[in-house]
Amino acid sequence: MAITAAQVKELREMTGAGMMDAKKALVENDGDMDAAIDWLRTKGLAKAAKKSGRTAAEGLVGVAVEGNTGIAVEVNSETDFVAKNAEFQGMVAKIANAALKVDDIDALNAADIDGKSVADTMTDAIAKIGENMGVRRVEKITGETVVTYIHNAVTDGMGKIGVLVALKGGDEAFGKQVAMHIAAANPAALNEAELDSGVVEKERQIQIDIARESGKPEEVIEKMIVGRMKKFMGEVTLLGQAFVINPDLTVESAAKEAGAEITGFIRMEVGEGIEKEEEDFAAEVAKAAQG
Repeated sequence: MAITAAQVKELREMTGAGMMDAKKALVENDGDMDAAIDWLRTKGLAKAAKKSGRTAAEGLVGVAVEGNTGIAVEVNSETDFVAKNAEFQGMVAKIANAALKVDDIDALNAADIDGKSVADTMTDAIAKIGENMGVRRVEKITGETVVTYIHNAVTDGMGKIGVLVALKGGDEAFGKQVAMHIAAANPAALNEAELDSGVVEKERQIQIDIARESGKPEEVIEKMIVGRMKKFMGEVTLLGQAFVINPDLTVESAAKEAGAEITGFIRMEVGEGIEKEEEDFAAEVAKAAQG
């Protein structure tokens, strides 16, 4: 019998199986949904859906550059053990290369690697490895030169923190130094103009409240705030920060000395912003014992 796209979609949603596996299961079982589910379970391909609710805060950041374009992509797993697996690393490398040809996460999930979409590849990996996984985000940058750096690298082009720096002028060696600085200092933005206005206003209000606690007159407080906000900008913007290679210089000054202009950067760290579930060891063992 003819298998419809709607049937395949329904089976995928019920089991978490890949598209081709779901279609094959329906073909093998003449469109019988229950039989198709059992078929997938016997093949070990219906595990993914059960794991989709589990927190995946480990994994790897992969970076790739092609011409004047660079990307960083975060692929998550539940445990660091999986991130050290060569098969997982190979998958991240393919996803990173696919990301060079797309503009957002939806397009990346639909992109083809080895004849399957990235989304289906992830579903198959979940079923095979037995952990929840996912492509969490992708960011792209362009520049005259794009330099990459991986902190805590597990293999070429991937690790726990990935940094890309876009430069105009200068050389790759200086770009690498800036990338290492970004990994360590974690600036919030390139400069004041690119800093979130909400962040700036919140800090300004905090400093005003602190200054008012001193009981000084408003005109004195205004002058205090100017100085404190300048200090804040020097702490959170890349160009204003003291350069880790030479703290006597700001990053902006170091760039000028190197004949370079830093036009942008990406810093991506595995798991940042994900709230991890905390379990004590006894609870973890009890959970495992229950199957």
